[in-house]
Amino acid sequence: MKRLVVLGGGESGIGTALLAKAKGFKVFVSDKGKIKETYKNVLIHNEIEWEDQQHTESKILNADVVMKSPGIPDKVALVKQIRELGISIVSEIEFASSFTKATIVGITGSNGKTTTASLTHHILKQELEVGLAGNIGDSFAKQVLENNYPNYVLEISSFQLDDSFHFRPKIAIITNITPDHLDRYDYKFDNYIASKFRIAQRQTKDDFLIYDADDEVITKWLQKHPVQSTLLPFSLTKTIENGAYLDENNIKITIDNNQIIMPTANLALEGNHNIKNAMAASTVAHLLKIRKQTIRESLENFQGVEHRLEHVLKINKVQYINDSKATNVNATYYALESMDAPTIWIVGGQDKGNDYRELFSFVNEKVKAIICLGVDNEKLMDNFAGMVDIIVETQFMSEAVKIAYKIAEAGDNVLLSPACASFDLFENYEDRGRQFKDAVRNL
Repeated sequence: MKRLVVLGGGESGIGTALLAKAKGFKVFVSDKGKIKETYKNVLIHNEIEWEDQQHTESKILNADVVMKSPGIPDKVALVKQIRELGISIVSEIEFASSFTKATIVGITGSNGKTTTASLTHHILKQELEVGLAGNIGDSFAKQVLENNYPNYVLEISSFQLDDSFHFRPKIAIITNITPDHLDRYDYKFDNYIASKFRIAQRQTKDDFLIYDADDEVITKWLQKHPVQSTLLPFSLTKTIENGAYLDENNIKITIDNNQIIMPTANLALEGNHNIKNAMAASTVAHLLKIRKQTIRESLENFQGVEHRLEHVLKINKVQYINDSKATNVNATYYALESMDAPTIWIVGGQDKGNDYRELFSFVNEKVKAIICLGVDNEKLMDNFAGMVDIIVETQFMSEAVKIAYKIAEAGDNVLLSPACASFDLFENYEDRGRQFKDAVRNL
């Protein structure tokens, strides 16, 4: 009986443990932190051995295979020990994909993953049985065990791809690649790019890679490192023969001389980056033979993703916008780009080696005040102090929102778009976004 050790008792860990047990593995779950009560109960109910607040090496280093949570970096001593012993480490995506014959749409990128995955799933589910998993919703492993859908849309991070070797999505999407998480890639951008491209490494000529042709990082990498799959680029500026492009106010998608046209006028989501997300999702739908009418209606009635440019409330003619999911500079770039009124910007958190220069022109043009919300705001102060009349700092969301309320005038926007990770003051970006919304509702 093969022994599988799961490091990390979160959503992906518990899902993997359940699937592994059902497939005849002897399973042990170990978490250095506390495992949530709900997850503990699942493990106990299913008679799966577990521990938390410690790692017992004797119970881990005898594994045949280890599934580690994507949040655990490779530089952790225990992970190094496991590798030195030649024990294979896999991601949940890698492990679960070997137990399904489903058609998989895998979506990665620095930004736009969640929106593109949610939108793709929203279109496909109108006509297909399809699961949504990966970095989003219930774990992929658990869905493979319980639902066994014939199709899946997976949102996949670079960390999940790092431990994937045989994973081969029928359709892969790379939304864009900008410097992010460089602290996990020895501060080398090329390592991070290579990690994203692992999504296509096992693809064959019968598979498809959909990507942003306006993204120089992606196009240059593809020139040097060609892939086997059929390329379907999308672009806002170029005419694309096979793939999607913008022609005036229409998205035109061509696959094997079969063209569909989608007007952008009634897209539910605003901003150029969302036209790109719509192109990627519609290309998948067109590949999977979803009817044109269904695609169009789905693009028009899609509700968007929580914590992603989410309009919370309008108070005294001031619009409060929650973009807590903007955990890197490029995501905040899209947010500021889409602001069409003077903006009070709440920014800050755990900096991942950010370069704020690409935001300067928007800050000069659109931002009237900056509220820094982090434990260490020195870098933000250094970058932006000369650009705006008001720059203040706080470590409390409620205070940040109160300050914004005082500064804001009718017609302004108050935008939470942190450009940083949330772990210095909050549990995660969801917690940060919910605290923002609560504080706005309590004004």
